[in-house]
Amino acid sequence: VQLQASGGGLEQAGGSLRLSCAASGRTFSTYAIGWFRQTPGEEREFVAAISWGGGSTDYGDSVKGRFTISRDSAKNTVYLQMNSLKPEDTAVYYCAADSAAGSSVYYHRPSMYRYWGQGTQVTVSS
Repeated sequence: VQLQASGGGLEQAGGSLRLSCAASGRTFSTYAIGWFRQTPGEEREFVAAISWGGGSTDYGDSVKGRFTISRDSAKNTVYLQMNSLKPEDTAVYYCAADSAAGSSVYYHRPSMYRYWGQGTQVTVSS
């Protein structure tokens, strides 16, 4: 599976951005997808995850109520809608994928994902 993350950019606090993670590979529909973010000198932080069935999602505490993860299996794409952006959301955002044991399974730890996109920079100005 190859992943391509896009949609990052510069946004003002309170604004919105939508990130996309486009995947190639016919087994994408059975992969759980996660979004992580990282700032220099810090470990990757869990942002959101979605099961391959799409019915199960989870979010990091810092983004709950502001970010929404979704997937369009027909387009092999997962989205991260980011609303009410804050300067502390500034980071490089990565999408990750791996096969999941069931349609409702997702993972929080980066080590559970074998496939990673290249990252997209999100910068939120105050």
